[in-house]
Amino acid sequence: MVDTLTPAQRSERMSRIRSRDTKPEVALRRELHRLGFRFRLHGKHLAGKPDIVLPKYRTVIFVHGCFWHRHQGCKVATTPKSNTEFWIEKFNRNVERDGRNLEQLRNEGWNVIVVWECEINTPPKAEARARSLDVYLRGIVS
Repeated sequence: MVDTLTPAQRSERMSRIRSRDTKPEVALRRELHRLGFRFRLHGKHLAGKPDIVLPKYRTVIFVHGCFWHRHQGCKVATTPKSNTEFWIEKFNRNVERDGRNLEQLRNEGWNVIVVWECEINTPPKAEARARSLDVYLRGIVS
């Protein structure tokens, strides 16, 4: 299938994809805050700049987009039909970088949680995931 957009149009669309404050990330933050958690955002001093940093629990949370971070078995994690080689290399680099960042954070003593976009893409799902994180995190401190 041929791309119906010009390179300039495609570039414009791609430039609008957010790397932070995405809808799933904001939804999870809202639910965690409602449950009483206080956190920092986008820890610049930590590997991979985690989306949510919970210092009290020594825990970081990454909210990964299924497409960009290749969520295994997810229907959203498709590979574009055009320029396939480029996309496969890009996705592989993303996954390798994610692995290095997670390993470094764990080696530094952080609990690392990855939440996938498809797990929190509706308000009920975000609420349920936040409640499960609540149980896990409260168990860490106890």
